[in-house]
Amino acid sequence: MAARPLVARQPNERLQALIQEAGCSNAGLARRVNMCGVEHGLDLRYDKTSVARWLRGQQPRGRAPAIIAEALGRKLGRTVTIDEIGMANGKNLASGVGLQFSPTVLGAIEQVCELWRSDVGRRDFLAGSSVAASALVEPSRDWLISTPDPQVSRAAGPRVGRADVSAVRSMTQSLAELDHEYGSGHVRPVVVHYLNSVVSGLLAGSYREAVGRELFAEVARLTELAGYMAVDTGQPGLAQRYYIQSLRLAQAAGDRGYGGYVLAASMSHLAAQLGNPREIAQLARAAQEGTRGRVTPRTESMFHAAEARGHALLGDARSAEAAAGRAVGAMERAEADTGDDPVWIAHFDGAYLADELAHCHRDLGQAEAAARCARQSLAGHPESRVRRRAIGLVLLATAQVQQREVEQACQTALKAVDLLETLRSNRGAEYLEDFQQRLEPYREEAVVREFGARLELAAAA
Repeated sequence: MAARPLVARQPNERLQALIQEAGCSNAGLARRVNMCGVEHGLDLRYDKTSVARWLRGQQPRGRAPAIIAEALGRKLGRTVTIDEIGMANGKNLASGVGLQFSPTVLGAIEQVCELWRSDVGRRDFLAGSSVAASALVEPSRDWLISTPDPQVSRAAGPRVGRADVSAVRSMTQSLAELDHEYGSGHVRPVVVHYLNSVVSGLLAGSYREAVGRELFAEVARLTELAGYMAVDTGQPGLAQRYYIQSLRLAQAAGDRGYGGYVLAASMSHLAAQLGNPREIAQLARAAQEGTRGRVTPRTESMFHAAEARGHALLGDARSAEAAAGRAVGAMERAEADTGDDPVWIAHFDGAYLADELAHCHRDLGQAEAAARCARQSLAGHPESRVRRRAIGLVLLATAQVQQREVEQACQTALKAVDLLETLRSNRGAEYLEDFQQRLEPYREEAVVREFGARLELAAAA
């Protein structure tokens, strides 16, 4: 009988390099892997011979690669992925990175850290990725049916305390303010590098249960902000990945309300931008169902407003008006309520709600109501919300075109152009492009030609 042909294995140079970087012996790594396995309920019995086989190219089965990566990460003081240790088993991790709602906390950490690392190191690949509508809705299902994570604390790695959590919170606030004022084109690279260089080390550290929950909550918010910035820099496929991971981090934090916020404020708006109205309503309803009885009236208002956007894009005026009515009612309760709102929803005030309703009326062709809501929104937004004011002006100009007030519309839109010249915002540019298309029937009018020339000058500048 002929002998079975042997499959040649390639030496695992990635693992060798990491072992050298960590200053581990083969026996030392085996002990660390076994100890880490015990924490995950696994009875691993590796020794130095096992490590030698890994270095020759053998791939251990099951959860072992993730445990090996975690053990090395603890020694190095940072998160290490199975891709880095050469045990991805031929899978193209980059193509699917960030698209899974991980069933475990360890998996969630690995997913999000790999996303940050890929964003920093392979930006062109991720930026060119497209959005899959199913990959927006499926994580919402996973979030709805998942049981709470029983434990997030870690006992190895550099100590992480509440001061570290406060630092992440302060950074998120400062970066969000800069984004509002100058646009994501100026700020997003800073956010991604901070996540990859600092925050990944915190997630791989040692923290008590309470501190861990707080850390996951703050990292979820900063990850969502990075996703929004991806939208604002014209990278919707990348934004989708950040939003999915923010949703998973919120689950680890035990913050059901913020998970709903990610669905209704982030994923649904991305679906709106991509023209998927059915997914908008589905995501908003998932947020409502998954947070029932657990959120403040202000948060409920935002969830209902998101649902109204979806119905309006579908042309379902009756359902849109019903959802909008619930949003207005919830906001009235919020303004009369003395209870404390979480920090992530505090910005959603009457001006933001009016902005959402202006979108609804625009999409339903209700020009007079759209103009009224846009003016109400502009009256309430402070000067520091530069991008939001610019979008509000374009909404008002669009409503004026729908009312055939073309000269007034162009004058209003020029105010938006002035604001957008101070920003690096793809979203603002997209709103202007939509407005220009709506001007097409009036392209021969002098005021429209003058507006087009003004835009060309702005683009040249």
